[in-house]
Amino acid sequence: METAFGLNIPETLEDACTVDRTALIVYDMQIGILSQLQHGEAIKAQVIQVVEAARSVGLRTFFMRHMSLPKELSGVFQLKMAKAWQRAATVDQVNPWFLPTAPGFQLIPELTPLSSEAVFDKITMSAFEGTPLNIALRDCGIDTVIIVGVATEIGIEPTVRHAADLGYIPIVITDACGAGDAAAGERAIASLRFMGDAFFSTVEEICQILHQPQNSASSH
Repeated sequence: METAFGLNIPETLEDACTVDRTALIVYDMQIGILSQLQHGEAIKAQVIQVVEAARSVGLRTFFMRHMSLPKELSGVFQLKMAKAWQRAATVDQVNPWFLPTAPGFQLIPELTPLSSEAVFDKITMSAFEGTPLNIALRDCGIDTVIIVGVATEIGIEPTVRHAADLGYIPIVITDACGAGDAAAGERAIASLRFMGDAFFSTVEEICQILHQPQNSASSH
């Protein structure tokens, strides 16, 4: 840790990741999204492991869900995006996949949030745009956000960039972030690495860091 102008500037994962100043963001682990991933089961197991480690040390945890609006309320961009994702030729052919009443909108049962955790819904790619996430994190004195979930190339990359723009230190758990398109996911991670805004870790490493004595002690 380097200290400059009264500020502590983290140089390592251990520097950045202390339970009282860190939160976990679980991005879009929804039934209808995870089912589209070729390696969805493997990513699910990895994400569950991180969530369990976070819970064991009292890490603040926020779940995100992607939500569709009724077509009549969707607007130009939402309809354009839906047409592209669904390969629909016309708006009439668009089927809102993630209406709150749709089974696919729900988080997978294995990640049912605890009463001490929050779920925020969004219609954007960044977890910070149009949600209370930034306000909630600031109010809890959070500096660092650990990010897991799906999909790397669609929502996690813009969330990491937005987090950095807001002054957070993002930690991307690379083997707990799934991609709908493997090549696009690899490009997204490579681009984030090039920018240098984030730390990168694995499930095994971040779980070890969270369970270090100073972190376990700070959760009580």
